[in-house]
Amino acid sequence: MSLPAFDESFVPTYTAPPNPSWKLGDAPGATAFSKQWLEAGEKAGYKVIDTSEVSPHELYALMISGIIPRPIGLVSSMSESGVENLAPFSFFNMLTPFPPTIMISLTNLPRVKDTARNLLATRQFTVNIVSEAWVENANVAALDLPEEGGEWALSGLTKAQSVMVRPPRVKESAFSMECETAHVPQLWKHIDISPPGFAQPANTLFLGTVKRIHVRQDILNERGVVDPRKLRPVARLGDVSYARLGEVFRLPRYLWEDQKEEVERFLGERKEGGDNEP
Repeated sequence: MSLPAFDESFVPTYTAPPNPSWKLGDAPGATAFSKQWLEAGEKAGYKVIDTSEVSPHELYALMISGIIPRPIGLVSSMSESGVENLAPFSFFNMLTPFPPTIMISLTNLPRVKDTARNLLATRQFTVNIVSEAWVENANVAALDLPEEGGEWALSGLTKAQSVMVRPPRVKESAFSMECETAHVPQLWKHIDISPPGFAQPANTLFLGTVKRIHVRQDILNERGVVDPRKLRPVARLGDVSYARLGEVFRLPRYLWEDQKEEVERFLGERKEGGDNEP
């Protein structure tokens, strides 16, 4: 299938939100688009899937296609003997800002990944956010090489020395984190996750404490935080699909101290009108 060329001239832009006139209590469907989208769903109905009756392969394909977009963490790790590994993971996200903690979940099927072995052995790693300019380089690091090592050379990416941990960070990444597996008493280093009856862990969840952050100065805005239009992050979708930022919009964060009067008025009118939930 012939696809149009990647538009290198495209720049993410900020727009108004989909329904800027929305107010407390408004039902969805105020715009033509939202109305049409909701009505199409009502007409189509729902397929209910019993996860106990679906194969692991089918579950994987369905869940990664529905839980989107997912950030990509390109993880650099090192074995006890010093063999370096590089691999991308989209079962990755932030957990807490204080202490700064991230999570990575590694699937151990059909074999335990080198990254998992390295994190269990050395507890140190870096997580590098992937941008459009070098996404192909990160993607090839997912190659299931028969032996440890080789991903860095194949990717063409540049090693940059870390400050607190042994594994190098990716120099091309505009936002990198040096991490150690977290010292959480209840979890210690990791938690194994498996369905009943499995002889070995099907997945291993690692918590990482972020020790150092490396962020390119030219992607920071006037408030000192990352401008997503300059970071140009790449997100993981289903199958082998990826996405980049398109139009970006902002929504207000409601605060009780600012919205108290309006909320109390709305709920009071609703109660007087007899529109009470059971």
